[in-house]
Amino acid sequence: MKESTRLLWILSIIVLVAAVSKAVSELDNDAFDDDDHTSLEGMTIKREAMEVKPPKAGKGKGKGKGEAIGVKPPKAGKRKGKGRGTVAAGPDMNWPGQWELFMKNSGVSAMHAILMPLINKVQFYDATIWRISQIKLPPGVACHVYDQKANKVDCWAHSVLVDINTGNIKPLALTTDTWCSSGGLTVNGTLVSTGGFQGGANTARYLSTCENCVWIEYPKALAARRWYSTQATLPDGTFIVVGGRDALNYEYILPEGQNNKKLYDSQLLRQTDDPEENNLYPFVWLNTDGNLFIFANNRSILLSPKTNKVLKEFPQLPGGARNYPGSASSALLPIRLYVQNPAVIPADVLICGGAKQDAYFRAEKLKIYDWALKDCARISLNSAKPVWKTETMPMSRVMSDTVILPNGEILIINGAKRGSSGWHLAKDPNFAPLLYTPNKPLGKRFKELAPSTIPRVYHSIAIALPDGKVLVGGSNTNNGYQFNVEYPTELRIEKFSPPYLDPALANMRPRIVNTATPKQIKYGQMFDVKIELKQQNVAKENVMVTMLAPSFTTHSVSMNMRLLMLGINNVKNVGGDNHQIQAVAPPSGNVAPPGYYLLFAVYNGVPSVGEWIQIV
Repeated sequence: MKESTRLLWILSIIVLVAAVSKAVSELDNDAFDDDDHTSLEGMTIKREAMEVKPPKAGKGKGKGKGEAIGVKPPKAGKRKGKGRGTVAAGPDMNWPGQWELFMKNSGVSAMHAILMPLINKVQFYDATIWRISQIKLPPGVACHVYDQKANKVDCWAHSVLVDINTGNIKPLALTTDTWCSSGGLTVNGTLVSTGGFQGGANTARYLSTCENCVWIEYPKALAARRWYSTQATLPDGTFIVVGGRDALNYEYILPEGQNNKKLYDSQLLRQTDDPEENNLYPFVWLNTDGNLFIFANNRSILLSPKTNKVLKEFPQLPGGARNYPGSASSALLPIRLYVQNPAVIPADVLICGGAKQDAYFRAEKLKIYDWALKDCARISLNSAKPVWKTETMPMSRVMSDTVILPNGEILIINGAKRGSSGWHLAKDPNFAPLLYTPNKPLGKRFKELAPSTIPRVYHSIAIALPDGKVLVGGSNTNNGYQFNVEYPTELRIEKFSPPYLDPALANMRPRIVNTATPKQIKYGQMFDVKIELKQQNVAKENVMVTMLAPSFTTHSVSMNMRLLMLGINNVKNVGGDNHQIQAVAPPSGNVAPPGYYLLFAVYNGVPSVGEWIQIV
């Protein structure tokens, strides 16, 4: 009798534990959807969980297409999902990343940076006003005469092209001052740089993508003086330039060689103007509906570039200042696309860190360096009732750089823990990058990675490279090139390898077969990406094809940075280690403006080396 009673108790406990485990699992899955979406958007998020986050190694049975694979990953072995085939085991990415010194002297302080398409060279430039750098113009390139009466010349280079593989430097001549300017790439890959200091403030500059191209400058191209302004690419590949010091308006850039005369007043910029400093370098992101999300200090709007009407005002983001000199960093989170897309394509904006409202004043006038903000706020632009959802970073951060990685994760890097942007106004450099995983549950999205040893504070940059590494440079808290100071002008360039470059994952890294992948695609086109991958049973659910738009990065702003996760129709083995992915190009310029992107194949979170592809 006693044994029977004991057995009954044991069976009851087993049933109870199983019921609790099931309930917890369902709660974990529900926790993934922390945004206020409509039912359609909720379906989209669950599909994203299924397709973006690969499962860990383990056994288990799937429940069909509605199951959120990766929200609660299985353990060792293989997994079969109904209608999905075998899903390969995913890696545990616990490697904290790795730093390497790429260059000891970049020649020019890396205040502004962008990766140039096709030639795989990064453009760095700083400010001509200092009349000095650490590299001279090459023989045969005329020195710049900056004072005709006194016949004063500047023979220093203020722009360099750096080969991302070899570190070879090519100095270029600039005549107009590019200090605190903005930029972006045209459809054909030409860099358009706008604004700057003094005589450079109304300038548009052009540098084409070729080995021997030189800067072409148009000093009267802009209607207003643009210093600390933001340039954004529109759905047709043209540009808008927003804000700047004492420029509470915006304008559109005309074709090369034409001078713009028309300005559009911005009530947002007027109402968020700060008496101590302007709302400089506003965040401007192209929404998936073709309209512009513009954020200044703590307020944001949705602006139609077709009618110049404000379509929506979003809730205010409390806590402090987010634009220069508060200098948070921002990203338009990866855009998830499908073979057949919904009428409304979700788009989320992330804003991380920043400073207290009066941090600039207190640092400059009182020499008090307040702790920077620790929050990361996220909003769904196309939600029926958009609200800011806030989470806390592991540490305070101002002047950080945000980099979208090819697998859809976000790297938050550089910056300081106290103070604000400006000359000598920050303390306690933040050496440790953070990895932010957008599709993890709220509260579990941050992971601290291996720290650097080089302070990267005011005037730092970070950009993604084709090989999956991140190029990190700059840091000049000084008015000019100064080295015997607390935070000297920094000319060393580093590369950071994110966790997916763990050497133990090398056999999971796809290789795009360049000769079997198109160089140009059209909107909505179905196209093939051929890869080599030494894995068995490569399933569609474990594969992504992503397209990354190169960002123009300066002052913690990554202009035009954009990652698209393409819809995949089919993945099939075509012999040996060769696999063919049938992907669908983005549906329109609203989602992806025409131009050059880096195309990546991603297997279980591990990306290939990127190949250049152009949307035409």
